Amino acid sequence: MSGPRFFIAVFAALIAFFETHSASAASQGVTAVLSNSEAAVGATVQLQIRVTGARDASAPEKIAVDGLEIYRTGTSQHFEMNNFNVTSSVIYDYTIMPLKAGTFTIPPQTIRVGSNSLRTPELRLNVADSPGRSARSNQNSQPANAPKLVFAELIVPKKTAYVGEIVPVQIRLGFDPRAHPKLLEGPEISGQGFTAQKLQQSGENLETINGRSYDVVTFKTAIAAARAGKFEIGPIKAKAQVLTARRPNAPRSRSPFDLFNLDDPFSDPFFADPFSQFGERREIEINSEPVAFEVKPLPQNAPPSFSGAIGNFTMTTEAKPKSVQVGDPITVTSTISGRGNFDRVNAPAVEDDRGWHKYPPSSKFKNDDDVGISGTKTFEMVLSPNEKKQSIPLLAFSYFDPAKEQYVTLRSDPIAIDVQGGAVPASTPVVSQSAASTMLAATATPAVKQDILYQLTERGRVQSFTPLYARPIFWTAQLIPLLALLGFAGWKIRQVRIDNREARRIAALQHEAAELMRKLRRNDVSPREYYAEASRVVRVKAALARNVDPNTVDAETAADTFGLNADSRERLRRLFEQSDEFQYSGAHNGSERISPENRRDVLELVEHLHV
Repeated sequence: MSGPRFFIAVFAALIAFFETHSASAASQGVTAVLSNSEAAVGATVQLQIRVTGARDASAPEKIAVDGLEIYRTGTSQHFEMNNFNVTSSVIYDYTIMPLKAGTFTIPPQTIRVGSNSLRTPELRLNVADSPGRSARSNQNSQPANAPKLVFAELIVPKKTAYVGEIVPVQIRLGFDPRAHPKLLEGPEISGQGFTAQKLQQSGENLETINGRSYDVVTFKTAIAAARAGKFEIGPIKAKAQVLTARRPNAPRSRSPFDLFNLDDPFSDPFFADPFSQFGERREIEINSEPVAFEVKPLPQNAPPSFSGAIGNFTMTTEAKPKSVQVGDPITVTSTISGRGNFDRVNAPAVEDDRGWHKYPPSSKFKNDDDVGISGTKTFEMVLSPNEKKQSIPLLAFSYFDPAKEQYVTLRSDPIAIDVQGGAVPASTPVVSQSAASTMLAATATPAVKQDILYQLTERGRVQSFTPLYARPIFWTAQLIPLLALLGFAGWKIRQVRIDNREARRIAALQHEAAELMRKLRRNDVSPREYYAEASRVVRVKAALARNVDPNTVDAETAADTFGLNADSRERLRRLFEQSDEFQYSGAHNGSERISPENRRDVLELVEHLHV
């Protein structure tokens, strides 16, 4: 093609391009339609915005409407040819998730096409609180508890209890099955002043609540208060993954065979789950309302055999064998059954152990429920009679009955036995045969005087001619400086050992503090172990600063050592109280995890303790 013809062709093409662009701009338009103008809470509705006369446009990723979640879930292009005229369109798909009942207005949206701006029409959506019921008549009567995708419920049968009393607790987590939920972190009871046993899942069933179906998972546990006062149990916290409306720019899965930007029809998520093509999986937190709880102290003047057992119990006792010799063992088996805090149920006490030798008892527990509130605890104690006896001594077991609000003492029935033989004789001193023969020989042999020595002693004292070095006084005089030198050397060695011992003690405390700080940063320790290690590292740091024994350091001593302000003193005092609660409350198998907020608070407090 020659030069002039080439430029003419290019000029004609440019003219045609601008004419086509002008025609497209003149025919640009936008429409917006809803797949349904009526919906129910939780049921999705589709919104489609179509821009004609354009190959590209700018549409919002999210549309903000109170009570509705509206996210863009896809974009596609469409081409139409009519009498050799090609018309292009851009289609934006949105998914609407109604969160509550009412009549909602979706405002006009601005769509930019190049330098032009287009506006969508205003749309209205009516949402009912349940399927088949219009929302127009309920605009001013929306229920306070509008249905949700998930919910958590804490059930505490008693609002008042005594210190140490075991109170059963039930936790219910509900999930809308259409959201295909997946529990990521199990429920956890928050709060202070009580301990909780390990959660046990007890059931899962489908329930209808307020006209909607929920998959309800039930957990059981038990709590025990460590001190008297008013507390709040909860809230319950958990994490789950549910299927919700897809977020902006969320990628859609495609087939590896999609080489031309066209989905493989058999890989579309719609064929696996009709709801999944309009949503994405999201993590959400589940919280419940806290429950008020009042704890009363136990009455004074507890029986001597009371060990902290609270509940309602019965006791049976048996002994084998019933016919023995003095000194032979008798196994006494005591069985305590009922409902209460079995971790505080100790072996019955022997009321009168005179004439008996008793050995430490063994125990085993068999629970009758999921959390160990009811069951049977069996003790075996070996008694050995030191004299003739006709019955086993009485055994006493005391507990506090919260229903009767009084202490109850159970005593075993008399058990007759037959003990033969005399009392165990007391030990007498025995003189050995060799010592006796020596004594006899000493008494039988009279002293015989030596004639010559006798005469010399009668004449008076004889002068000694022993050399000086052979005399005892000479060596005694030599031993005095030697003993002084040895004493000085021993004193120096002792001082060095004392210094080394002190240095080793300080090094051991520094190593212990570093090891405890390393353990505090782990995530696999129980709350009881965590708070014990945290209070221990405070004691060790204070002991290093004051050069004292760590076991003598309390919260006030540590606060004075580090010069803490009022807020830090209170935080340190609560740390020591929580450590004592987990150590002495009796519920040793509480929650297996400590919340990240509590962990950060404790670490921040301990790490900043410096003199």
